[in-house]
Amino acid sequence: MSQGNLTSTERDYDVAIRGDGYFRIRMPDGKTAYSRDGSFDLDSQGQLVTRDGYLIEPGITVPQTAKGITITGAGQVQATLPGQTAPQDLGQLQLARFINKTGLESIGDNLFLETAASGPAVDGNPGSEGFGNLQQSHLEEANVNAVTELSSLIAAQRAYEMNAKVVSAADQMLQSSNQMARG
Repeated sequence: MSQGNLTSTERDYDVAIRGDGYFRIRMPDGKTAYSRDGSFDLDSQGQLVTRDGYLIEPGITVPQTAKGITITGAGQVQATLPGQTAPQDLGQLQLARFINKTGLESIGDNLFLETAASGPAVDGNPGSEGFGNLQQSHLEEANVNAVTELSSLIAAQRAYEMNAKVVSAADQMLQSSNQMARG
């Protein structure tokens, strides 16, 4: 649940969160899921969706003729339309945050559901107090530290081996006492 490094993608619809917050995602069953994965695209109707085709909340539709899509750090989505010189506002991306984000329920594919342990979602605009800001054309990398995870795996393996030896020694002691009792 900690911040990962940001990587440039050069894709207009990729958006990374720098700081606290989750994107709101509308699932096919009507539930709201939450994700930090900002690899977005447009569906056939021009709506902003996740890579799996789930709608972003609140919904933002980009006209097919739009050029020069801009997503500001505060979440404002703008595009230049034919015949206009000034960018047109298309919508506002919002973020949600939780009192206890470790209480979120993972449902896979970088998606989480609100639980009683996480507390209710608090919505707000990126860059406002307590919320991170957005960075267009970037994605957040995994925040897993390979060295730490490998060290933990080695420690767990050694603990397992020691426990296996203890069980083996106890088994041998029981066999010996069984044989002494028979003899």
